[in-house]
Amino acid sequence: MNLEQKTAAHPGKRRRKGRHAERGRQPTAQALREIAAVLDGAAPDRHLLLEYLHRIQDRYSGISAQHIAALAHHMRLSMAEIYEVASFYAHLDVHREDEEAPPPITVRVCDSLSCQLAGAEALFFDLSQTTPADVRVVRAPCMGRCDAAPVAEVGRNHIVRATSQAVGAAIAASETAPASVARASTQPDSDYGMYDDCMAGKRSAAKVIETLDSAGLRGLGGAGFPAARKWRFVLAEPKPRILAVNADEGEPGTFKDRHYLETEPRRVLEGALIAAWAIEAQDIYIYLRDEYPCLLEVLHHEIATLQASGRSLPRITVRRGAGAYICGEESAMLESIEGNRPLPRHRPPFPAQVGLFGRPTLAHNVETLYWIPHILEKGAAWFAGQGTNGCVGPRSYSVSGRVRLPGVKLAPAGITVRALIEEHCGGMQDGHTFAAYLPGGASGGILPARLCDIPLDFGQLEPHGAFIGSAAVIVLSDKDDMRAAALNLMRFFADESCGQCTPCRVGTEKAGALMKDGPWDASLLSDLGHVMRDASICGLGQAAPNVFETLMRYFPESTR
Repeated sequence: MNLEQKTAAHPGKRRRKGRHAERGRQPTAQALREIAAVLDGAAPDRHLLLEYLHRIQDRYSGISAQHIAALAHHMRLSMAEIYEVASFYAHLDVHREDEEAPPPITVRVCDSLSCQLAGAEALFFDLSQTTPADVRVVRAPCMGRCDAAPVAEVGRNHIVRATSQAVGAAIAASETAPASVARASTQPDSDYGMYDDCMAGKRSAAKVIETLDSAGLRGLGGAGFPAARKWRFVLAEPKPRILAVNADEGEPGTFKDRHYLETEPRRVLEGALIAAWAIEAQDIYIYLRDEYPCLLEVLHHEIATLQASGRSLPRITVRRGAGAYICGEESAMLESIEGNRPLPRHRPPFPAQVGLFGRPTLAHNVETLYWIPHILEKGAAWFAGQGTNGCVGPRSYSVSGRVRLPGVKLAPAGITVRALIEEHCGGMQDGHTFAAYLPGGASGGILPARLCDIPLDFGQLEPHGAFIGSAAVIVLSDKDDMRAAALNLMRFFADESCGQCTPCRVGTEKAGALMKDGPWDASLLSDLGHVMRDASICGLGQAAPNVFETLMRYFPESTR
């Protein structure tokens, strides 16, 4: 029976007409032209999706539905695939057709704990009342400048120790571009001598790894995993291998990686080159947090200088984050580099086995790489002997809050917070008495001043319900509301949860609601914390309960 006969036999059924148009929203000719101009002939590679979204955002101060449709057409992806990535990041302003486009200038006011202590709430209120109608004022998570709080961002220009007058002046002058970094002339930097020795055969990879092992170098992004062991794990996997540099420090109170990239970028790059040489990696990917726009220029300049030096180098690619705390977790960072929604991966397999683009990947943070040339130059004993209280090595502590002299403090690992405040930070601010501290940023818990003699290092704080993490020390005083501080931290976790797992997504939001009003239900919060810690996929949900658990343990009067 042919088609005509079938139609005659079933007269109630309509014959389906041929499709003359593609499914879904079709981009306008103008949007296609705009995307073509922005991409400027770039290939439609999926792993470049975030880079392309940045280009659109930078050009149009936002990303429209039509731009998403045009980009999807260019990359041969569905709009849903583009949208799920674009809508994830805080710094990408996606708007629907029924929404107004973002204004040309956006002012972001940091609302992290250090900035809150320095008056960010009043600054946000003043700016909301006084800025022109065509300027948008929004809250933003930590910008990595906690030592100069409060901080605001006008476009891409960060204003430290911000006042409404300074922000208003920047708006009036249209100062929206990132300022250049002033390199510190007093700091020594690298001539890549250690890397040259490695390439010349003066050092073997096995000897370098043995030296790092003897030095006791650990991952200094938060986990503290022994660096040499990580290298051996990656070397046990087949080539090709990749080195991924995590420069997306998003932990509130942390800014040490920014410090080293601003003052000694060549040391960091040399450490990365040595690591890549040792594991025989053909590619280095540097994932830089979007809150550090001035460092893009620094890195591109230093890499270009390296490439012009005639040295044999792996391919070095700098990728720009887009404002997502979860990308500090190494597998989420890898997903972001690949152009996917940055959700942490289930383990196993571990990144050392199946990492970036499915290849064995060594992931390190900036400070870990920074120390590698120093250790090879001065020896393992030099590094290991600098600790105190039985701890190993020097440590870069990011100190902010109620101290007289905040900043990155290079001190022996294992120093106590009492010594850190008195010997490195000039003591407490006038009129403030030391009351509490966060030893490891938002996720490290809140400890009382009476526990000021615990060594600040891995494995020392855990018996007290806290941990050192990235060594972001935020100091609180008797003038601060502990409950408000804890609520600030929990709201941060709720905002930054990637949403992949229910215990974290729902747990952080539920915890914030339980902490907001009235006496805390200690039993309910304890049960919630137990579920979050045991069932969350990654460290965000696992560590978030530290906030309310330490407050209930050490500051019960604040929870009533």
